[in-house]
Amino acid sequence: MVVEQEQQEQHEKTKKRFALFLATCDSEFVKKAYGGYFNVFVSTLGDEGEQWDLFRVVDGDFPDDDDLDSYDGFIISGSPHDAFADADWIVKLCSLCRKLDEMKKKVLGICFGHQIITRVKGGKIGRARQGPDMGLRTIHIAKDNEKLDLYFGDEVPASLAIVKCHQDEVLELPDSATVLASSEVCQVEMFSIGDHFLCIQGHPEYNKEILFEIVDRVLNMKLVEQEFADKAKSTMETAEPDKDLWQTLCKNFLKGQI
Repeated sequence: MVVEQEQQEQHEKTKKRFALFLATCDSEFVKKAYGGYFNVFVSTLGDEGEQWDLFRVVDGDFPDDDDLDSYDGFIISGSPHDAFADADWIVKLCSLCRKLDEMKKKVLGICFGHQIITRVKGGKIGRARQGPDMGLRTIHIAKDNEKLDLYFGDEVPASLAIVKCHQDEVLELPDSATVLASSEVCQVEMFSIGDHFLCIQGHPEYNKEILFEIVDRVLNMKLVEQEFADKAKSTMETAEPDKDLWQTLCKNFLKGQI
């Protein structure tokens, strides 16, 4: 029994550990269909034998500083809130990201998270120059980039389809950032800083059902017009995101699975 207990303790120590900083509330649809956004992220990025922890930063739930080093990587989710706002939890999240930057911890920033890291590193964020964007979009991947060669493992695709859902964007990159992807409507679709920050404006974790529910919700709230909503949905009538390639990219970044 003692040997088994020691083996179990050793397994717990070597188990990879990741944390999701959830910057949005779970919609009723996501709760019912997936049990919450946490499960959406874990099903997309998680692997068997890992430990994944949830911190609802939007509600003020943060990890203790002393516990940060025990994690192998972190994900900052999307959010309906502005990354340039000064709500207490957003300011605290920025402070936490500065600590993770100093520690060179792996952080994957998604949409709002992408913009938060821009803010923390001295870039500029604001309302998207061409207005809000929702739907399936094709983004163009940078050529001859060594990081992308490592993250994709095989051949780097020239473009990728991803679900977009945002009204803000990166207006000016931090000096230390490298653009990894762009599009006709957004100059900074993906960037990296060093080997520890990877930021994506789109949502690798989203699917058609999640997008459609968000579109319907913002339409009912009269935040968008019917024509805008119809166009957003039409982008996924005959196409879908390159989810497998996004999984490969994000997992290889977070876990070094090259």
